Amino acid sequence: MLEATPGLCLSGVCTVKGPSMAKRSVTDIDPKGKRVLCRVDFNVPLDDDRNITDDSRIQAALPTINFLLEKGGKVILISHLGRPKGEKKPEFNLDPVAKRLAELVDAKVTKTDDVVGPEVTNVVGAMQPGEIVLLENSRFEPGEEKNDPALGEALGELADIYVNDAFGAAHRAHASTEGVTKHVDTCVAGFLMQKELEILGDALLEEPKRPVVAILGGAKVADKLGVIESLLKVADTLIIGGGMSYTFLKAKGYEVGQSLLDADRIEYCSGIILKAEETGTKLLLPTDVLIADDFKADANTKVVPADQIPADWMGLDMGPESTRVFCEAAASAGTAFWNGPMGVFEMEAFAGGTKALAKALAESDAVTIIGGGDSAAAVRQMGFADAMTHISTGGGASLEFVEQGSLPCVEVLDEK
Repeated sequence: MLEATPGLCLSGVCTVKGPSMAKRSVTDIDPKGKRVLCRVDFNVPLDDDRNITDDSRIQAALPTINFLLEKGGKVILISHLGRPKGEKKPEFNLDPVAKRLAELVDAKVTKTDDVVGPEVTNVVGAMQPGEIVLLENSRFEPGEEKNDPALGEALGELADIYVNDAFGAAHRAHASTEGVTKHVDTCVAGFLMQKELEILGDALLEEPKRPVVAILGGAKVADKLGVIESLLKVADTLIIGGGMSYTFLKAKGYEVGQSLLDADRIEYCSGIILKAEETGTKLLLPTDVLIADDFKADANTKVVPADQIPADWMGLDMGPESTRVFCEAAASAGTAFWNGPMGVFEMEAFAGGTKALAKALAESDAVTIIGGGDSAAAVRQMGFADAMTHISTGGGASLEFVEQGSLPCVEVLDEK
């Protein structure tokens, strides 16, 4: 099994590799005495009192941050949090992040009230090697998501070196992820970015241990159109579960009652079923489902064959036979990629399929890659996270990487 320790390079050679990529990383630079602007993903969940409920994204960035500190860099961190839409909103400031970060690192942490401007310039100018400055929420700047050239230039003026360690934001060309690279001579990947690309690139797309079992769930077929077709090229078995499976079942001519349905994608799903036959990929769909008479935790439930869902009932989880077949396929995998839950796992009554699949993957000998999002939340919530080879920090980014073989904010990093 591949090494799953956060921040470590799987091959022992610290070069970022993926399909047609070889990017420089932090081990290729000398940050001593330099201002290092490091894009991280501190988009952490907060409760009503603004306490961080899960600091895993902060923890995931620590290997890169600590490496830069130990090498004598002046570490300037920039991240977004939530969706403030270009406005300074107190509920989205990074104060809770700064507090937690200070508890996790052996370094002085200073947080600014702005992203760029005179205050930031002065604070950065006064930095000493081995110190951290955390800039305010990048999305407080209206130019961030627009990739405004002026904001990219202003960020670039703060740095001698740029490090991107925010895989979860690497599929969006924003000022702090893409625009800034035009104004910094040295732009490299951090350890987390490196690990994500190496796992998804080499271990899944390039040289996977076979058989490859790809598992897709979640609500919408539309969110995974390109991913499904890309996985058909690499997977030996493709499992479709969760809400999106009902559109596939409808494509087979089944009635799905009140189950989630993407009516505009029925023909597409029919095409995927045919394409799987043409490519020799084994396509597994639910053969039985756990249905309910209402979308609520205490609804009446029963298990029925997948082609016998009553008109006024809805499928909310897979049935026991589907669970057995899916888990057997997962257990026999050499490499397993999973994105999207098998049912409405937030409700205990409909979490059985997702939990069984997570357990099967955790107990397997496969290289297990969890593609972020709800599936990552599910394996953490259910206590299986430590048994997985890799849990991606970016659901959307991992799917886009699998589909495209690269990401906009990776393309702009320095070539090895």
